[in-house]
Amino acid sequence: MLQKILKQKSGPLTKDLVQEPGQFGLGKVPSRLAPASTVTSICGYCATGCQLKLHLNEAGEAINLSPQANYPVNLGMACPKGWQALDPLAAPDRGTTPLLRDPATGERRPIDWATAVDLFTSKLQGIQDKHGRDSAAFLSTGQIPFEEMAFLGLLWKSGMGFLHGDANTRQCMATAVTAYKQSFGFDAPPYTYADFEESDVIVLSGSNLCIAHPILWQRIMRNRRMPEIIVIDPRSTETAQAATVHVPLKPKGDLALYYALAHCIIRDGRIDPEAITHTEGYDEFAAFVRDYTPESVAERTGLEPATVEKLARLVSEPGKRVSWWWTMGINQSYEGVRAAQAMINLALITGNIGKPGTGANSITGQCNAMGSRLFSNTTSLVGGHDFANPEHRQKVADGLGIPAERIPSEASLAYDEILHAAEQGKIKALWIVATNPFHSWIDSGRLAALRDKLEFLVVQDMYHSTESAAVADLYLPAAGWGEKSGCLINSERRIATIKPVRKAPGQTLTDFRIFRLLAEAWGCGEMFADWTDPESAFRILRDLTKDRPCDITAIKGYEQLDQAGGIQWPFPRSGDSQSPLSSPESSPIDKVANHSLFTRHSALGTPSERRLFADGHYYTPSGRARILYSAPDELPEAPDAKFPFMLLTGRGTSSQWHTQTRTSKSDILQKLYPAEAYIEIHPRDAKRLGVLNNQTVTIRSRRGEMKASAYLAPTVQPGQLFLPMHYPEVNKLTHPSFDPHSRQPNYKASAVTISPS
Repeated sequence: MLQKILKQKSGPLTKDLVQEPGQFGLGKVPSRLAPASTVTSICGYCATGCQLKLHLNEAGEAINLSPQANYPVNLGMACPKGWQALDPLAAPDRGTTPLLRDPATGERRPIDWATAVDLFTSKLQGIQDKHGRDSAAFLSTGQIPFEEMAFLGLLWKSGMGFLHGDANTRQCMATAVTAYKQSFGFDAPPYTYADFEESDVIVLSGSNLCIAHPILWQRIMRNRRMPEIIVIDPRSTETAQAATVHVPLKPKGDLALYYALAHCIIRDGRIDPEAITHTEGYDEFAAFVRDYTPESVAERTGLEPATVEKLARLVSEPGKRVSWWWTMGINQSYEGVRAAQAMINLALITGNIGKPGTGANSITGQCNAMGSRLFSNTTSLVGGHDFANPEHRQKVADGLGIPAERIPSEASLAYDEILHAAEQGKIKALWIVATNPFHSWIDSGRLAALRDKLEFLVVQDMYHSTESAAVADLYLPAAGWGEKSGCLINSERRIATIKPVRKAPGQTLTDFRIFRLLAEAWGCGEMFADWTDPESAFRILRDLTKDRPCDITAIKGYEQLDQAGGIQWPFPRSGDSQSPLSSPESSPIDKVANHSLFTRHSALGTPSERRLFADGHYYTPSGRARILYSAPDELPEAPDAKFPFMLLTGRGTSSQWHTQTRTSKSDILQKLYPAEAYIEIHPRDAKRLGVLNNQTVTIRSRRGEMKASAYLAPTVQPGQLFLPMHYPEVNKLTHPSFDPHSRQPNYKASAVTISPS
């Protein structure tokens, strides 16, 4: 079977391929597209989920693209990355064949797929036989279709019999996931993007929306209600400068600020009594925030009491629609879960949930982070289920046609715990898929030391040149966006398709096909016999969501998703007699209540907007939202005499993306951002230290040092510095502290010193 899969035809996207769907894991290319000059596909960068129109040549390969005019997300707009989305496919450092490292010389040599698959299997089976199922782990991504994510997670845990695996969504969305699960009973962002256009007050916390999600900023600009746009951020970012109100918060003072806002709102009776009946824990919360007066939080927040009082009035004015939005400035924090829940609490007690222009809304980072949250089989059992629940394990086993005992009941270690176990020698092997932790992980110098403790490191990626691929024992070349099919889920829960419009170079395979090869070689191929192509996998995964809050059983397939302009979950079969819609005996967590949805339909009759919690019913056992809180903690690493500056990190420009693995392949995008690392410093600090504009400086933390060009910028406050996260040296400095609830790293606040080089 292995040789049969390897010998499958792998030609360009010609009419022959259109007539033979499902080859080499590309999935079905609908025959209706054969004569067409364009196809649509969701952008593979951020989780905004813009749809692009790809213009094809006669061979069916994309030669150009433009944003899709009528798609309900981007409405004909695209950011610089989207316009250049095809460029990374033609990069000269694309992987074209598997590579094996010579342990004696460190040099890598090409090998064929049969050799690579045999090596992968024999090495990992040997490690498992000797050290058990806890001895290896995978680290995956939020940037491949969820059909591939699910295949990886199920193959690893149920097919190969290992336990540990986590996705790099742990670096961006774990805080929001945990906050929603604890507060709402399920990871359920409640909003639709139309809320940007229907709010009277928009609060952006820890979010430089203009740069990180420029299309969503354009949605705000379409708002005709003349909204107050409030930006809570230590820096005077591009978004803060465009807002009506900038709150220059002291770094990590957000939790104390939100508690002070709740104090003022409750003290002044500006709550919504009806909305509070749909919560639990309000009385205890009201007592808790009684001590959080604006005066008491002034030192921690750096804000005058009058500023806090004014802000409290703005976000609780009766009759006004208030929406709260956050991204990495909140998520990447040592107390991010409680900060996110503090915003959720403010929305709950003021009645700003489930209505147009409202919500406590996390904006996702990666294109398929939401797909990872539901289908990667890491922190949650595939389909939004719970590994610890025996009924859930049995349901998933039945849906997959495998014994229930093949599904683990224990939780995997989290990302940081996996790496710590590798440092201790407990995890002997790592399989890294479509991510680059040797650049992106916090305190990245630790990974270089950790590498020597691993017996076997496999990296599966588009490029053989990433920091992670460069140190791998075995490199597997994988196809990227534009070379495969599948589904992504964006921040507003919208499911939509991507399509293959270029042939991957050389012997490169889609991740889906690589997983098929490995399943056959391992001896568990029969378990995935029905996973013939991504759309077949989609139907299996769709059916597994039945009766869950993320139920999408009414979606027939990819064609319906394309015709509908994407579909937000939940989308259950309402006419199904076995549906939870007609089963009052179901527990609240297993109930998808139609009356909890606000739905607006497009002119074609398809649901274009679907907002959750319209009736105040949540997915908790009581059906009420939980108000959760705890006292703010001290900074894990505060500035001191030796390291007197607070280092902030974040997005640099709208043309940069994560570790620049893809954006650096575009000549046009490279012209739109500085090639070398730069650091923003306040002119007053620069003068005191004798630092000139554009001068090379050295930044040091307790973990490492780097050089950068100084950029004198009054947009940062005195005593603070800002580094864009995209440069490989930056995470040598960041502090390895984590939120105790989500295990998400605290990238945003570290103590450093700076001096002229």
